Amino acid sequence: MSVNSADIEQIVRQVIGQMQGTAAAPKKSGGPIPKTGRVAMLTELEKFELKEYAIPALGDDDVLVKVEGCGVCGTDAHEFKRDPFGMIPVVLGHEGTGEIIAMGKNVKKDSAGKPLAVGDKVVTCMIFKDNPDITMFDLNKQNVGGADVYGLLPDDDVHHNGWFADYIVVRGGSTIFNVSDLSLDLRILIEPAAVLIHAVERAKTTGILRFNSRVVVQGCGPIGLLCIAVLRTMGIENIVAVDGEDKRLAFAKEMGADKSVNFKNHKGIEELTKAVEDAFGGYPADFGFQCTGSPIAHANIYKFIRNGGGLCELGFFINGGDATINPHFDICAKEITTVGSWVYTLRDYATTFDFLKRAKGIGLPVEKLITHRFPLEQINEALKTNLAMEGLKIAVINE
Repeated sequence: MSVNSADIEQIVRQVIGQMQGTAAAPKKSGGPIPKTGRVAMLTELEKFELKEYAIPALGDDDVLVKVEGCGVCGTDAHEFKRDPFGMIPVVLGHEGTGEIIAMGKNVKKDSAGKPLAVGDKVVTCMIFKDNPDITMFDLNKQNVGGADVYGLLPDDDVHHNGWFADYIVVRGGSTIFNVSDLSLDLRILIEPAAVLIHAVERAKTTGILRFNSRVVVQGCGPIGLLCIAVLRTMGIENIVAVDGEDKRLAFAKEMGADKSVNFKNHKGIEELTKAVEDAFGGYPADFGFQCTGSPIAHANIYKFIRNGGGLCELGFFINGGDATINPHFDICAKEITTVGSWVYTLRDYATTFDFLKRAKGIGLPVEKLITHRFPLEQINEALKTNLAMEGLKIAVINE
């Protein structure tokens, strides 16, 4: 067998890579930069239109990403149906991921210090504003509410501003993470999972949530199911899920819940409260996570929690209306410690990558959360499916 100089060079690179503890890989190449790309532009209520725009010249700090997939969030559905933020026309999609095909010369590492190269799989988190509190390692952390996010940007001359598209331009000053070690489905779930990482971190500040806590999780949509998975990866096993759909409650058990309660099977709050306590062996919960956007559900969950217990409310991402509670019986007399949680911090986002690996490692079927997949051409159907609550996590996938 003859070996030429090119073969020898390749063999040497492989040996050196193995000596350094990493496998040598061929140099990644993003190929030619496309001249144009499609975006799904929300042009009026309940109507996306596919529009094609030129790919702008990249600046030295910019990154061009070919979109592989993006989850449909409840926020997207609200904007699709009602435009509560007054953003039309807008390219939505903030649960996205894809592959780098071009980079500015100044881009060397991601926001956590990990090397970044053409061909890497990435996600974005936020676009920095002039706010020193929004940093990766500042202990005085601030959540993403103080920053801009791709997929919730007003349209401008760049146009490629959201993940419901063929390509997205990640501008200098944005956060970006190399997640090449995660599957496409897990990458699509990073953004919603970060919401639960943040919520559990908020819950831990009460000092009440422990390994042996009895925890009730109310609402088994994608957020509640991911909440159960996060708790389970932490080692908390005594989890009771509450929802009105048996299929979701069955999946809650797959995600780590020990027992479940269908509220539709119980008349009145007293009967429902007893059912939750019976699921805990006759005891109220030590801690509760309220994961619905229902004011009635918020009012109910206080009844499930013991004196001196804790509550994390994370279900209201938008104004869902007022809840009626009795401050004496629900809060003061029980001395319940309550925390609110809304989206996540930059550090929570990075922590989410490890959670997803851990969840998969212990056998939780988190990837099964994605129940429906649509091509970009069927973006309107994807949003309507989300609004109809026909599945769990709906995703737009670019083949």
